[in-house]
Amino acid sequence: MFDHNDPNKIYGTTILSVRKNNQVAIAGDGQVSLGNTVLKSNARKIRKLGDGSIIGGFAGATADAFTLFERLESKLEQYPGQLMRACVELAKDWRTDKYLRRLEAMMIVVDKNITLVLTGTGDVVEPEDGIIGIGSGGNYALSAARALATVDTLSAKEIAEKSLKIAAQLCVFTNDNIIIETL
Repeated sequence: MFDHNDPNKIYGTTILSVRKNNQVAIAGDGQVSLGNTVLKSNARKIRKLGDGSIIGGFAGATADAFTLFERLESKLEQYPGQLMRACVELAKDWRTDKYLRRLEAMMIVVDKNITLVLTGTGDVVEPEDGIIGIGSGGNYALSAARALATVDTLSAKEIAEKSLKIAAQLCVFTNDNIIIETL
């Protein structure tokens, strides 16, 4: 989806969601890159949606992600309290609408009960262990989070923060300026 060798494209980030002991956290780094240049180090890629009972995070083109967040909020108004249904309806639109089909982003959205990843290929995926990462450093953070989830004394928020810091050490398109939201 993203061509990291294209110096004219903005890309690269790490978004991670961790669910543990009735808490869910989404963490994201703040780096925005254009080619091999860091444009900004403190971007906010995590936000609360609707009435604040849903958190979303994105990787990919910022304008595209904000368009998708707006569409998702509209679907949440149509289907209040039904995150899965709203996401499936958004994925259908994203896949079939000529304009939306060109959007280059991925999203993680969570509420108290469910964690979902949405992609432009029409995927709405719920991770079976409640942990998922997206973006250029997503797999690094995901691996770290799965290992740290076995530590009983760590909360979802602590796991997310430690995992993002590990990803920032490995992925040049991820920094350690971390924003975390929890439910």
